[in-house]
Amino acid sequence: MSPWRCAGLRWRGEGASLLWAGGRASSLVPGQAVAFRAVGERLCGGARGNPCPLAAVVAARSTSGVCEECARLDRVHSVAADTALDDPRVFRVYLAWFGRGLVKVGITAEERGDARLLEQGAVAFTWLGRGALMAARRAEAVLGAGLGLPDRVPYAAKRLARVGLPGPDVRAREVHRLYDDALGVSGWQDTLERLPLDVQDHVGAFGLAGLERVDGVVAGLVDGGCLRGVLDAVAGPDLHLRPADGRFVVLDARLMRGWELSGEGVGADLSLPVVPVPPGVQGGLF
Repeated sequence: MSPWRCAGLRWRGEGASLLWAGGRASSLVPGQAVAFRAVGERLCGGARGNPCPLAAVVAARSTSGVCEECARLDRVHSVAADTALDDPRVFRVYLAWFGRGLVKVGITAEERGDARLLEQGAVAFTWLGRGALMAARRAEAVLGAGLGLPDRVPYAAKRLARVGLPGPDVRAREVHRLYDDALGVSGWQDTLERLPLDVQDHVGAFGLAGLERVDGVVAGLVDGGCLRGVLDAVAGPDLHLRPADGRFVVLDARLMRGWELSGEGVGADLSLPVVPVPPGVQGGLF
């Protein structure tokens, strides 16, 4: 059997899986034990489902996990990079809530359902409207300007916002308030079909109930580096893990892409570089 080289993390339905080169997948379930050792060098994950022709080595801290050439190919037909302006699919505009004070407006292809929201780690969200790509893009821009909302929220901030989340009623009210505010912004409803409020909550899917704290974030994998612990939650690309030393750490699964991971020879509970999070920090980490 070929080595277990990680190909990233995928959300399907309300479950997350680690993908492996060759098409294998391993489900990620909160509460399960996790143990691996990184082996060798981190290789480029390729572009658009194709392997990197150069088998290029990429930096340990790269969240894309691909070389410059494959990154360029990925952007050629990317909606996110505004290089696929002729995409004929129906798109939806959403309002996403990641924690108190962390909200954004965004778009996703309707056929993807809420996969994009799961991938981003949205704790709760509602759809706002649907229509053609450029109409959705325009609405995103108008709402962002009108409500002062970003189209991106840093992952470092999302990780901290997940700790000590308010209850489901409060989360729903926050999204409802955001939806009402969006309806008060003019200039977008003439080109989109407005969708009714439908608050959806991902706390259960992510396993975030009772998440105590974040003590540190893994900076990257290294050859021979090990991690052994319990998986507390999976939110977006983030694995919230609890090694035996009692710390609560986050490993961004995007940093795992391209590494061969072995279940043999796993030594210390955690021998990967970790950036500590000082108690009480509420802003970004880096």
